[in-house]
Amino acid sequence: MDRDNSATDAVLDGDRETQVLQLEPHNLLALSAYSVLLRFAWIFKTESVIIPAFLDSIASPGWLRGCLPVLNRFGQSLPPIFFARRLRAARVKKWSLLGTSSGLGFSMLAVAALWMLTDNKHQAWLPPAFLLLYLIFFASNGLNQQVFGTLQGKLIRADRRGELLGLSGIGGSITSIIGAWFLLQYWLSLPDRGFGYIFGFSGLGFLVAGATCFFVKEPPDVGHVSNVLVPDRDSADGHVENMPHADGGLGASYRLVRDNRDFRRLAIVAMLFIAIQLLFPHFQTLGQQHVPPDQIGYQLMLWVIAQNAAVGLFSWVSGKLADRFGNRLSLQWQVFGTACVPLLALLFTSGVEGWGPQHFWITFFFLGLTPVTIKTLTNYALELTEPAQHPLYVATLHACLAVPFIFAPLVGWLVDWPGGFERVFIGVSGAIALGWLASLRLVEPRHQAMDAAPLA
Repeated sequence: MDRDNSATDAVLDGDRETQVLQLEPHNLLALSAYSVLLRFAWIFKTESVIIPAFLDSIASPGWLRGCLPVLNRFGQSLPPIFFARRLRAARVKKWSLLGTSSGLGFSMLAVAALWMLTDNKHQAWLPPAFLLLYLIFFASNGLNQQVFGTLQGKLIRADRRGELLGLSGIGGSITSIIGAWFLLQYWLSLPDRGFGYIFGFSGLGFLVAGATCFFVKEPPDVGHVSNVLVPDRDSADGHVENMPHADGGLGASYRLVRDNRDFRRLAIVAMLFIAIQLLFPHFQTLGQQHVPPDQIGYQLMLWVIAQNAAVGLFSWVSGKLADRFGNRLSLQWQVFGTACVPLLALLFTSGVEGWGPQHFWITFFFLGLTPVTIKTLTNYALELTEPAQHPLYVATLHACLAVPFIFAPLVGWLVDWPGGFERVFIGVSGAIALGWLASLRLVEPRHQAMDAAPLA
């Protein structure tokens, strides 16, 4: 009986794969539309500009800004680990994408309500209330990235995921820049910087993005596998062994990092690269120190536009490069470019003639590499395994990204010291440069058979 059921599942699975290929052009457009709308909503709460500027308006200590990256990354990293089993068991994934999009939207609407209904913006309870909603938002975002990565792994072939990245990046940048120019610029010029309108519009945007899930055509999964099989790259004879693991949880993630050499190398690159986000709240603080007060609103808008324009450009270039040559090469130049960003920020605020603060927008332009690189890391991880394991691999990758964020409050505390910006920015640049060196040892999954990995 079990043999008959397995044969039936194999036939159904073959039919499903055929259906997935037939629906791929439609789903490529549907998922691109989702990503474009998500980016459009995101520009109104950019992590490197709007969010830290909002926090500075209710509380200014550097250590409090340093809490933003911690809540950001841990919110994105831990919930997906525990959701991996449930996501893997779900026969249709797109409804999980709708649910996580709703979490993004309602948390931002709550921040908008908090701001608009509070007369005294400097009450002691306001910063912790905002940080709690911020944590909820990024828990939703971590689940959202996990679901989206799993869904694109199911519906889009590996050599077309770069096309999805490029379409999403270009479309998202065009709509985001239009929104920033006509809406964000006006709202930031209001006496209270228009934070209520900004976050309210962002929340509605996330809900609209979630509605596009109804247009995704996803064939249901068939059958059920009780164990996740993690390829062991370190076996003494060089052969791959299939090792049963639980579908999710910290134990499964730990064993994945321990047993899979290629994933472990990726995790090292990811943890060193993500140090750039420790500086995210502090770039705008450094820039504002060198901008006349009457130009701050305009400069904030300019920095947001520069960063989002770069995301579109880098997404298109990275997507083309990844589809043609693989994600490894794309990842390597992205990490190298990111290592230069803190040095650019210091250069434009150093007083060197010809490199003044009027060029500080270039720093935010290259900060646009960050979200593109995170997507490339995810796409690389997807190619290391079979679709059934995608939820575990994506969740574990994002858990590894969380590790460096234990230092975020320390970074925020150090930048408040005399000369703190210089020391911290140079140190982070050095850490990312080590990540680039580590990326040179990554394998290219498309050039290496999954059943015959070389010895480490």
